[in-house]
Amino acid sequence: MKKTITLIAFAGIAAAAQAQSGSLTIVPSVSTLGTTGTSGTMTLSIYGDADFGTAISGGGFGISATNGASIVDMNASTTLWGALGFQDLGHAGDGNHNGLIFGQLIFPPFIPAAAESLLGNGPVLLGWFQITFEANTWQTIDFTTTGGIGDFTLEIFDEATGGFTQLTGDISHGSASVVVVPAPSSLALLGLGGLAAGRRRR
Repeated sequence: MKKTITLIAFAGIAAAAQAQSGSLTIVPSVSTLGTTGTSGTMTLSIYGDADFGTAISGGGFGISATNGASIVDMNASTTLWGALGFQDLGHAGDGNHNGLIFGQLIFPPFIPAAAESLLGNGPVLLGWFQITFEANTWQTIDFTTTGGIGDFTLEIFDEATGGFTQLTGDISHGSASVVVVPAPSSLALLGLGGLAAGRRRR
């Protein structure tokens, strides 16, 4: 009977350990972007969350894109609290980004976790990707966060234990779609062109 109880207890501990997971969410500044005669810009804000712990202490993630050939540049930046070890690993082309690395120093009780990094009040803002598109682009681009940038995607601090947990595969990655269309003036020209073609056919 004691062996059975012990096995059940260990199984419960293992299940609890496996339940520790995190997530990334993409929030675009616009869902539809009109490109001007030169270029169009927008921002992807990235939020992180976890089902355990007290704060996000650091991490690293990238961006992959489908139909992103019209993207000419991507710049990453992080929050003030995540500036320790910050790296913008650069645009890899076609809307893919090599990665954003961020972190903070936590050494309680002398250096507590930054208030903006605390979990429990909803997802935590981790950083941004500013994106520049070619002029007069017309397509839908699908963005997804990616891991594998460093040793872990998110690192979670737990004030109760004083420990840090690094998450790699236990991450739910976020996605978002953005529709990019030509500027209103370009659309008007396309409309006029269609009218002229219609008149010629008559």
